[in-house]
Amino acid sequence: MPASLVTPRDRRLRARVGPGPRVPGGACQEAAPLSLGHGKAYACVLSALRRLAAPRVLSGRSARPAGVRGRGAGPAAAGALLCSSGSAGAARSSPAPASPSGPRSGMALGEAPSPGAAEAAAAEEEDAPGRGASLEAFGESAAVRALLGRLRELHGEPVLREVAEQQFRVIMNKYQEQPHLLDPHLEWMMNLLLDIVQDKTSPTSLKNLAFKFLYIITKVRGYKVFLRLFPHEVADVQSVLDMFTDQNPKDHEAWETRYMLLLWLSVTCLIPFDFSRLDGNLLTQPGETRMPIMDRILQIAESYLVVSDKARDAAAVLVSKFITRPDVRERKMASFLDWSLCTLAHSFQTAEGTSATDGMLQALAQIFKHGKREDCLPYASTVLQCLDRCRLPECSQTKLRKLGVKLVQRLGLTFLKPKVATWRYQRGSRSLAANLKLCTQDQGEQKPPTDSVASDAEEDYDIPEGVESVIEQLLVGLKDNDTVVRWSAAKGIGRMAGRLPKELADDVVGSVLDCFSFQEMDKAWHGGCLALAELGRRGLLLPLRLSEVVTVILKALTYDKKCGTCSVGANVRDAACYVCWAFARAYDPQELRPFVTSISSALLIVTVFDRSVNCRRAASAAFQENVGRQGTFPHGIDILTTADYFAVGSISNCFLVISVFIAGFPEYTQSLIDHLVTMKVNHWDRAIRELSAKALHNLVPRAPEYSAAHVFPALLLMTSTSDLHTRHGAILACAEVVYALYKLAAQRDRPVTDYLDEKVVQGLKQIHQQLYDRHLYRGLGGELMRQAVCVLIQNLSLSRMPFKGDPVIDGWQWLIDDTLRSLYLISTQSRQQIKDTAVAALAALSREYYRKGPREAGPAVAGELISQYLAQLRSPEEMTRCAFSSALGGLPRFLLSGRLQQVLAGLRAVTCISPQDVSFAEARRDGLRAILSICQTVGVKAEGPADEVVCRENVSEIYTALLDCMRDYTTDNRGDVGSRVREAAMTGILDLVLLLVQVQPSLLEAPVCESFLCSLARQASEKIDRVRAHAARVFVTLLHFDSPPIPHVPHRGELEALFPRSAMASVNWNAPSQAFPLITQLLGLPTYRHHVLLGLAVSVGGLTESTVRHSTQSLFEYMKGIQRDPQALGAFAESILRVFEDNLLNDRVSVSLLKMLDQMLANGCFDIFTTEENHPFCVQLLALCKEEIKKSKDIQKLRSSIAVLCGMVQFHGDVRNKVLLQLLLLLCHSFPVVRKSAASQIYEMVLTYSNVVADDVVDEVMLVLSDTAWDAKLAVVRERRNHLCDLLAVPRPQLVPKHAAAEAGPGN
Repeated sequence: MPASLVTPRDRRLRARVGPGPRVPGGACQEAAPLSLGHGKAYACVLSALRRLAAPRVLSGRSARPAGVRGRGAGPAAAGALLCSSGSAGAARSSPAPASPSGPRSGMALGEAPSPGAAEAAAAEEEDAPGRGASLEAFGESAAVRALLGRLRELHGEPVLREVAEQQFRVIMNKYQEQPHLLDPHLEWMMNLLLDIVQDKTSPTSLKNLAFKFLYIITKVRGYKVFLRLFPHEVADVQSVLDMFTDQNPKDHEAWETRYMLLLWLSVTCLIPFDFSRLDGNLLTQPGETRMPIMDRILQIAESYLVVSDKARDAAAVLVSKFITRPDVRERKMASFLDWSLCTLAHSFQTAEGTSATDGMLQALAQIFKHGKREDCLPYASTVLQCLDRCRLPECSQTKLRKLGVKLVQRLGLTFLKPKVATWRYQRGSRSLAANLKLCTQDQGEQKPPTDSVASDAEEDYDIPEGVESVIEQLLVGLKDNDTVVRWSAAKGIGRMAGRLPKELADDVVGSVLDCFSFQEMDKAWHGGCLALAELGRRGLLLPLRLSEVVTVILKALTYDKKCGTCSVGANVRDAACYVCWAFARAYDPQELRPFVTSISSALLIVTVFDRSVNCRRAASAAFQENVGRQGTFPHGIDILTTADYFAVGSISNCFLVISVFIAGFPEYTQSLIDHLVTMKVNHWDRAIRELSAKALHNLVPRAPEYSAAHVFPALLLMTSTSDLHTRHGAILACAEVVYALYKLAAQRDRPVTDYLDEKVVQGLKQIHQQLYDRHLYRGLGGELMRQAVCVLIQNLSLSRMPFKGDPVIDGWQWLIDDTLRSLYLISTQSRQQIKDTAVAALAALSREYYRKGPREAGPAVAGELISQYLAQLRSPEEMTRCAFSSALGGLPRFLLSGRLQQVLAGLRAVTCISPQDVSFAEARRDGLRAILSICQTVGVKAEGPADEVVCRENVSEIYTALLDCMRDYTTDNRGDVGSRVREAAMTGILDLVLLLVQVQPSLLEAPVCESFLCSLARQASEKIDRVRAHAARVFVTLLHFDSPPIPHVPHRGELEALFPRSAMASVNWNAPSQAFPLITQLLGLPTYRHHVLLGLAVSVGGLTESTVRHSTQSLFEYMKGIQRDPQALGAFAESILRVFEDNLLNDRVSVSLLKMLDQMLANGCFDIFTTEENHPFCVQLLALCKEEIKKSKDIQKLRSSIAVLCGMVQFHGDVRNKVLLQLLLLLCHSFPVVRKSAASQIYEMVLTYSNVVADDVVDEVMLVLSDTAWDAKLAVVRERRNHLCDLLAVPRPQLVPKHAAAEAGPGN
């Protein structure tokens, strides 16, 4: 522990008893032996450190359906940026889609991979080493080998075992994104662990640990890859079965063991021998028969299919391998199916049977997946009927509904013959380069087969009856409430359609398209998109259907339905992007050419204007895929370089920057504008409406005539609608479009009315009156309307609309005044924004419509407006004061002319603290800001008139207001609310000083500059990080300002050396570790010492650990440097006493100062004074402490003063006896807690300073202090205190009458 951080108590005790024992590493031997709890804590810390140290893989996430997780990168892949190196052939497509069923580590064992998943996984593995920031190999091979080799040694120690397990998890988890890197090492890892398992001398706990490690590997790599590495010879069947004899299905600690044993057993079931040949002689002893191996395996599988842990999934895998064997199928398949259907029927009716139902469904799905069609077909109808009776779609368990859908589709595939549909659409070349080449050369195109190609056998193929029921259930599954169920149903639709004749498959497509009715919920739209993507990806969506499909997909790309206070549809838009991404891969460019314009525009609209970042990124990647695969999207490469994965992450960047770039291409301009007007201006989210209005402002220059002729009339109609959101967004949009048109007209020196006809102008003028007549400024929507119309007033004024002298100006003025007056009635979250918009509207309105001449206001306006606003500054409502202070600060110069003194006096009164408005900190802040804003508005002239400009006559009042606000430490239940005023004062000092030094430096006198800089230095050393950082930045800015330099800076040369310009840019003033070492250097400069000490006292004696630690360290570093300089130390001590004297009875400073003095006395900062008897520093400090605690009932202050008094006994002379007397008086304080604290600290004092008490009485003094019950009655305590007085040779305190108690001290 650093010496500067040792508490006074620690230092005193160490001085007497010495430091504790040390170990070679330097740490104190205080730690208890590591317990299990410590092991867990260590493991968690180790895990966190390993994760931080491990390299991360920067990969994107696919635009798979919302809520479905996958391993690889898909349409929204981060790194799949389409690059260009001078030719279109350089374009690179995004990575292949991942299997949407999820990562292997979290995949249900019975889940079937989608067609093409193996190819996608292989492509992913081939591409993985090339990814930036990805791992290249399994780098922890040696560490893992060593760890596995130590399992025999550490399995008996719970803590070590837990640490080893956590280390292994951390290593394996690094390869979740690239599990293929483990493949070369899987065999030796498995061999090391299976050696432990197969060793008959290994204890059960060691075997369980080995299986747990095997499970961790399996979770990362996936059981399918890991499965083939298990030993699967004939001899292994019996050994694995024997291991099951020791397993208890109810043992929750060893479920990994049972899981891995079931997987191992499933591999041994693949041996090419009849199980009956392994039974041998079943009659082992007379009267006893051994169960056949086939029955034993079936019994194990059935028993684990109904458990509630992970072993159930492995049991389903075992059943699929076991039941489908030829020898087992003949003898056991029928009976097993009967048992599973009976179990399913009975368990489904009970809440406890959920686990059994899950196991049965997994087992049946696996059997019908892996079994031969001719073997499973006789049972398919029976299973389907049983499944129908279970009514799984009505079940509340998501997983059961998903497994039901999986089983239904497997039954459907069993009904249909496995074949490849000859009618399916087949795209020609799959090469990106070839596709791009085909854009210019009509070669190599492969047309889809015509109807005549289909064989007659296909037409004559009879469809079993159960197929219709299966497809119906899958279509119902597309509308399920959960994404995983809809995704499974979509895959089932694709697989089933691939085995149907063309006409029936087309009927299925038609049924899927029925999901896109606006009468359906968002779930149906989402499921329909997934099904269309599957059908298109498999070539089952013929080009004849594309026009109909593209129409519904374009609707899905903008699907957004309000639901209460939010909306639904993000998953639908995400899935629609997935459809577009899949179509890019599925169809030839010629087939999609008629739809290029609509698809590209729709995707770009989602890319830049969608509220969800996932949808924006999915649309960006889908657009990229189409550019790369199709090569027909206009300006694709240029757009992708701007609207990439990272750029679309910021919604404001999309709306305000990227959209403008895309609108620069004529093909997309009108569609972007139309979408904003029809879909986003009336959006339910207020932030989207405001962004849309600003986006329209930016897009107007791309199509000014279209905006004026078509957009504006539509927006004006929307301003009178009854829908609040539409009305609010339309008014904001009108304001922004008008201002954008004005800017364009101003560039040609034309009025804005050149773009707007008279009807539009009249419509704009009537917006306020219509809202007023309909009372729409009241009620719940009144806040939105006031804010929107204030923005409209501001922009119409800035656009110089020809409304001067029109009655509408009075209506606008009424709205602004009423909004400011009733600000306290507005909700807290909207209050600041409405106030700012109203003030901005007033400023624009005044500048445009209240000016009579170049610098003259209208005759009646100026006096009435300012008198009215000054009267409101005396309102009893804080928000009203804030609003009208800000309004006065925003007035133009011609309105303030001749009334400046009156306005400044009113605002100065707002910044003053009075008993009635102590808590009005925000009003004082806004009043001060208004004063500084007025200074900027009217300008500075040293000898000018006081009613016109800032001059020598009135600048002193502004100085006084700033310095008074720098001392605002008001607190209430919100904390230090005065900090807001102090921050505003710092900003005001910076603005005012820079204004004066550039215009009239003569107004900056030396005392003023010194006061400003000293106040900033004080704030820069205080405890609030935000305030300290702001003060330091202002201080450094003023110091280094050189256009021209600030005059009269005290100690400028020393300050520039302490705060060099080159180093200041890298300092983080918010960090105490960086700020305090710099600020404490100001203690060496006499002008700043008092103020810095005042701030440091609050920081050193504060509560925040980091602030206290770093401020204390910095203070002691400075003290260490002046220990050998009595003159510097004396000046420092005088400053401390002056700070104490100036802040007597100011608890905010005095309590913290006492804590700081305690630290300094305990650390020997004033040892040089202890050699002189009755040193003045100690005498004055004692007097100040007595005055501070007189009649005090503040326990914290009394305890701090006791600590300081105990530290003062090291001074020699009569002052020591006076200190002891004061301490002994506190032993009889009226508060028991103070008496106990005094006794405890006096005891430590006696231990620390051995020369205070004579050696012959020291033991008795310590005995009295330790054995006395100081919280007993005062009569008993006083007797023991007087005995201590006798022992210490201190006069006994005498009781005095109550009227004289104030003069006698706190203990009498």
